[in-house]
Amino acid sequence: MHRLGSTLRVVRPAPCVLGFYDGRIAGVRAHSDGPNWLDDGAFALGICAYAVVDGDEALVFDTHISRAHAAIIRRTLEEQGVTRIRVALSHWHADHIAGNEVFADCEIIANELTAQALEANRVKLETRDPPIRPLVLPNRLFAGTLALTVGTVAVELRQVDIHSHDGTVLFLPETGLLLAGDALEDPVTYVAEPARLSHHLADLRRLAGWPIARILPSHGALEVIEAGGYDKRFIEASLRYVERLERCRAAPELADPDLRTFAADAFAAGAISYFAPYEAVHRANLAAVGAARA
Repeated sequence: MHRLGSTLRVVRPAPCVLGFYDGRIAGVRAHSDGPNWLDDGAFALGICAYAVVDGDEALVFDTHISRAHAAIIRRTLEEQGVTRIRVALSHWHADHIAGNEVFADCEIIANELTAQALEANRVKLETRDPPIRPLVLPNRLFAGTLALTVGTVAVELRQVDIHSHDGTVLFLPETGLLLAGDALEDPVTYVAEPARLSHHLADLRRLAGWPIARILPSHGALEVIEAGGYDKRFIEASLRYVERLERCRAAPELADPDLRTFAADAFAAGAISYFAPYEAVHRANLAAVGAARA
C-alpha cells in the first residue's frame, strides 16, 4: 500500500476554489488489498473534496477519505495564508467525513439530518474498515438553506434529497458554480437509499431549474474537474439513469447489467463518460432496486 495522501492532487477548477483529488489510479489501492470502503467505495472511483477560498478565509466542503488527506487540505490552506477555516459536510457517508478530526477546532456545518445520521451511525462508522474513530460531529446545524460569505464570496448551502436523504450542495450564486457532493456522479449515481428514488428524482428536477453554470462533483473525472467541471447536461444524464432505475421496479426486464447498454441514453446526453469500475456500482444499484421492490 502506498502512503495515504501521497497521490492526492491539488487543482484549481475555478476562481476561489481548490480541489483535492485522489484515486482513479489503475492498479493502486490506498488502504488494503481486502474489501474496504475507502478503496472500493471512494479511491477506485476517484474522489475530490473542495475548498472555497478568499483572502484569509476558507470553507472546506467535505473532509475527504482519511485524516491524512484532511491534514494535507488544512496544511495547503494555511500555507496560502488562510487563518479562518470552516467546514461544510455534504452528507454523512464515510468518504466525506473521515477527516473531520483534523478540523475539530473549527466550525463544522451540516444540516440537521446529517447530524442525526452521523449520530445514528456512529458505531458503524467507528468500527468500519478503516475505522473513523473518533467520529467528530458537526457543531453548527441548519435546515433548508444557509447563506454564508467566505471573504467576499457569497456561498449558499442548500439541502437536497439526492443519493442520500440528508444531502447538502454548495452553490456560488454570483458565478453559478455548484459543488454537488454525491448528488451528481460521473458516470452514474451510487444508489444508497433505493426506497427514496422518487424523492431523488424530484430533487434532481428541482436542481435542473437552478441557474447553474458549472458543476463540480465529489466523484468524477479529474481532467473534467481540473478544466472547470461539468455543464447542466450532467443533471440530465443523472435524471435519465435514475428514471430508468425507477422503471425497473415495475419492469424488471429493463435491468440490463451492462452499464453501457442500460445507460445508453444517459451517455448520449454528452456530459458523462464511461469508467469501467462503475460496472460494479451499476450492478449493485440494480440489486438494491430489486431488493427494495421485493
